[in-house]
Amino acid sequence: MSGVGFTVGAGAVVATLRPSPAPASRHRHFQHGAASGDPVADGVVLWTRVTPTPDARPGSGRGAPTEVDWEVAADEDFVDVVAAGVARTDARRDHTVKLDVRALQPATTYWYRFRHGPDTVGGRTRTAPAEDDDVQRLRLGVVCCANWQAGYFAAYRHLLDHDLDAVVHLGDYLYEYQPGKYSHGPDWTDVRRHDPPHETVSLEDYRRRHAQYKTDPDLQQLHAALPMVATWDDHEIADGWYPGGAFEHQRFTEGPWGRRKRAAMRAYDEWMPVRLGGTARVGDGTRIYRRFRFGRLADLSMLDLRGYRDERVEADDPRLDDAARSLTGADQEAWLVEGLATRGARWRLVGNPVMVAPMLMPPRPRGQELALRRTTDPMTWGPAEPNTDTWDGYPVERRRVLERIKEAGVDDVVFLSGDVHTAWANEVELDGAPVATELVCSSVTSNNVDDFMGTKPRTVSLAMEEAIVRMNPHVRFVNLDDHGYSVLELTPDEARMEWHAVSDRTDPDASSRLLATRRVPAGTNRVLPT
Repeated sequence: MSGVGFTVGAGAVVATLRPSPAPASRHRHFQHGAASGDPVADGVVLWTRVTPTPDARPGSGRGAPTEVDWEVAADEDFVDVVAAGVARTDARRDHTVKLDVRALQPATTYWYRFRHGPDTVGGRTRTAPAEDDDVQRLRLGVVCCANWQAGYFAAYRHLLDHDLDAVVHLGDYLYEYQPGKYSHGPDWTDVRRHDPPHETVSLEDYRRRHAQYKTDPDLQQLHAALPMVATWDDHEIADGWYPGGAFEHQRFTEGPWGRRKRAAMRAYDEWMPVRLGGTARVGDGTRIYRRFRFGRLADLSMLDLRGYRDERVEADDPRLDDAARSLTGADQEAWLVEGLATRGARWRLVGNPVMVAPMLMPPRPRGQELALRRTTDPMTWGPAEPNTDTWDGYPVERRRVLERIKEAGVDDVVFLSGDVHTAWANEVELDGAPVATELVCSSVTSNNVDDFMGTKPRTVSLAMEEAIVRMNPHVRFVNLDDHGYSVLELTPDEARMEWHAVSDRTDPDASSRLLATRRVPAGTNRVLPT
């Protein structure tokens, strides 16, 4: 594939992308779609969930052991079948099916399908290029923060308009809250209600919540059309979690924290097309940080910034500057800096769930300040109040990582960040000089600044954005209001990020528009307008 770019056209939606139709009176065996993920040069993870009997609902623990036939083909008519088999699943893994199909060809489009009884479900996927391929273009969708109760997932549908190779999900793929909490707007109105109708705590709860999200038609279509590379942030388990607990976990009413965390991670392993612990086998571990290579053009390091961090401290706590405190944990930090410092691909992408660039928030009227705090959990207020939930809360470790990048003489490190429900383009500086860049996607649906204030978009927030840029000269773009998705295009010459906004997150048929574009010329670590 030397000299050939790694591209997959969106094209027409093929017949296998949605579950096979069935009369309303007949039980459907595939109710949650199909998905692919974690593409490597010789393989990809494939996923589905079978409902063998009507009572074998997600999380129910019911239903007999079941077999599902699967096939992978080089053509959408399945004339040229290149891999096939029978997968066995049961209630112990919630009747999910997850396969790591190998011995495939690099940079190749494949179609796949699962069969059970009269029903079929499947989709299309793509392997990564070989490590030494001279890839000329890579296009990635970048998303985060999709709250079911706050709106519809039209952003996922519109990603298919952009000739993408894969989708990077930076976390908060789902939310753990009960109906009536953290929903739409300042009064938390539910656009759609969560199932189960309470905060997720048990294994059954998390399985049901994953199952609900995978009934969304736009998410099903996205999963069936493109491979996804995902990591978790906090809401897949609980708000603000770290190994020892979470902001809102109540031990006396919700049980031991360790049991809840294990349940959430188990459900994530079952329901997501990812390799946890390095394999697609459910239960092999909880390590989700991992690296992908796209020829000579790019590698992508996906981080876990929850599972190894030290507990968050307040901005005035003297422990903030303790060199022993870590956001990544020692092993992941060593893995990260080694990968960034090793010369290989042109672009070194970092899937970074929380923001890395230091950020100061200017003093604002009380209502605006509260909205910013609630959106960014919280951002910073003046030079002495960093947002300690992000890399700002672990400044010594951040400096170590940036110093290692500078010492290695490595340019073209791009942090792809999420979490804050707003859009940013930043130059990441060390001692006043840029050593990397950061491109932050907005939320798919989760509330941002105008939502919390209850104001009309692009009114009050404009002054807030201007003040932020004045206080943070390394910020080259910020948008505090719009929801949507981003598209990152890489070539040997530049990285280019587009931010797209949906017209109305409460409208399942929402349209999309281009919001902004910024570019990073290779070798500069500078964010420039287009």
